[in-house]
Amino acid sequence: MNFAIIGASGNVGRKTIEILENSKIPFKELYLVSSEKSVGNKLKFRGKEIMIESLVNYDFSKAKITFFAAGSQIAKEWAPKAAKKTIVIDNSSYFRMQKDVPLVVPEVNAGALDKHNNIISNPNCST
Repeated sequence: MNFAIIGASGNVGRKTIEILENSKIPFKELYLVSSEKSVGNKLKFRGKEIMIESLVNYDFSKAKITFFAAGSQIAKEWAPKAAKKTIVIDNSSYFRMQKDVPLVVPEVNAGALDKHNNIISNPNCST
């Protein structure tokens, strides 16, 4: 299984990288994706450097799960496109109150994950 982080170079993206690095979740590849101004930069993850890719050119089918850590406007525009090829976990507020998108806190309502259309929301980025 592969993961991707949209908004990897921002504060929430870097924290997501840190959490994944310290987790025991097994996965093969991590794709880091950001805006054009960060493309080509590298971030360290588990002892190697990963080059940041462009959101505009990124192939969402490369990752089974994609974390959106880039804010509501990016989520609004890109998450529905991404959800056609990957499971989206959105950290913005955009999908939080939409009826067809589950708002999930794993320790509280993990069962809500059973009913999603490839977009999952959480209460805020610190969750």
